[in-house]
Amino acid sequence: MPRPHGFAYTATGNGTGNGTVRITHHHNHATALNGSRAARFLEEITAGDPRLVMARWTGNYKHGNERTARNHPRNRR
Repeated sequence: MPRPHGFAYTATGNGTGNGTVRITHHHNHATALNGSRAARFLEEITAGDPRLVMARWTGNYKHGNERTARNHPRNRR
């Protein structure tokens, strides 16, 4: 599995759904997940690509420039 470049997470708690997960991006706090959201995140992180999962959960996934790139003359068909 690829190593998540720039992203890291730390999980605290006893694993019964009331723990906390802190996600950082380049050593800066990105988000904190508590309770059932933290449990769902930990399930997804073990099943998929960690980098993409963390990017999606932090909101650092799409920035709105996709439409601009699609309409650029070199990308038109």
